Amino acid sequence: MTKITRRQFSGLLGASAAACTLGMPNLAFASTRKVVVIGGGAGGATAARYLAKDSKGALDVTLIEPSRRYYTCFFSNLYLGGFRDYESLGHSYGALASRHGINVIHDWAIGVDASARTVSLGSGNKVSYDRLVIAPGIDFKFDSVPGYSVDAQTRMPHAYRSGTQAQLLKSQIDNMKQGGTFIMIAPPNPYRCPPGPYERISMIAHQFKKRNPHAKIIIIDRKLKFSKQSLFMEGWEKQYPGMIEWTSTGLVGEIKNVNPETMEIETEDESFKPDVACVIPAQKAGSIAMMAGVTKGDWVPIHPASMQSKADPNIYVLGDASIASAMPKSAFSANSQAKVAAKAIRAELTDYSASSAQYSNTCWSLISPNNSVKVGATYKAGKENIEAVTKFISQTKEDPATRKVNFEDSLEWYSDFAADMFG
Repeated sequence: MTKITRRQFSGLLGASAAACTLGMPNLAFASTRKVVVIGGGAGGATAARYLAKDSKGALDVTLIEPSRRYYTCFFSNLYLGGFRDYESLGHSYGALASRHGINVIHDWAIGVDASARTVSLGSGNKVSYDRLVIAPGIDFKFDSVPGYSVDAQTRMPHAYRSGTQAQLLKSQIDNMKQGGTFIMIAPPNPYRCPPGPYERISMIAHQFKKRNPHAKIIIIDRKLKFSKQSLFMEGWEKQYPGMIEWTSTGLVGEIKNVNPETMEIETEDESFKPDVACVIPAQKAGSIAMMAGVTKGDWVPIHPASMQSKADPNIYVLGDASIASAMPKSAFSANSQAKVAAKAIRAELTDYSASSAQYSNTCWSLISPNNSVKVGATYKAGKENIEAVTKFISQTKEDPATRKVNFEDSLEWYSDFAADMFG
């Protein structure tokens, strides 16, 4: 059984120094091949950094990202649980520009002209490319939950994308009345971070145990089973007995309506009136992927050896937006895919010779203090799909020392991972 450790991950990290002015064209690379990256998350920021640092000036790399400070969705559950402060999730793009020579443009990408190879920006400008990397993360299918909408997310936040929704949900949880009820509607497959909703429940239960011990948590799941289910169920029974109830729409019927004004949730068989609700809708690839014409249904098919779009050979798609077969939609996956794509693009545009694609993923979930479980795998590029090579998962009834080491490894991973993304 192969395990991905923090030390193995750290061995992938490197350093490089190049300089440019934030938001200005890199004149030194004016005659080089141009690579544009849309999206500054785990996939996009990593791809931009590795393209720039490993090409040694052979590629002109531009990163398009509207936010000047990126707050990670991963580890936001630990913020909800009181294990991290919000600012610890925030990261700047300054080092990507000052150290690695990346032209960072803080603007919205609003269109892709594949024939002209240009990206249109919200400012009205256009950026040309020889190769385009799209790492847009997810968008929500708000109407997948009857009654839910963009406006409803203020009263019933999803908090499933980086930004201030996590702060909103935390405020609602911290101020919920004593003995009240919290309900989460969990999303259907496929979605970002399969264990994420259930780690969130664990962190909210941790807060309730300290501040609101008679509170009730109900999960209405649109799946019949979920990631790490036996591990979470064991942890909930031991750490939060009687507090958490999991049920699926297979038991209470499909969701008929949510009403954010009256805070009511109606299924075919039951009605609920929570004091606080978190609704996580079904998901799809970020909208810029559809604008680029590379989606098939809700997601983007890719070639498993390179993350190259099957619809356009000049476009690569990373992370949550892609159909990566056996790989889950996770930040770790996106980071791993970014490195494969960066090598493939360098091989196409320079004299670099790329090695065969190798991918990996690990996902940690905190159930209670010093009690973290994990799941992960290594992968290879098969003929049609990305295929798992080795797998590992925590076991029930593990000793506390093992779970504590898992938690400590996850904290070290986050620190190393952020440095790998943002330089």
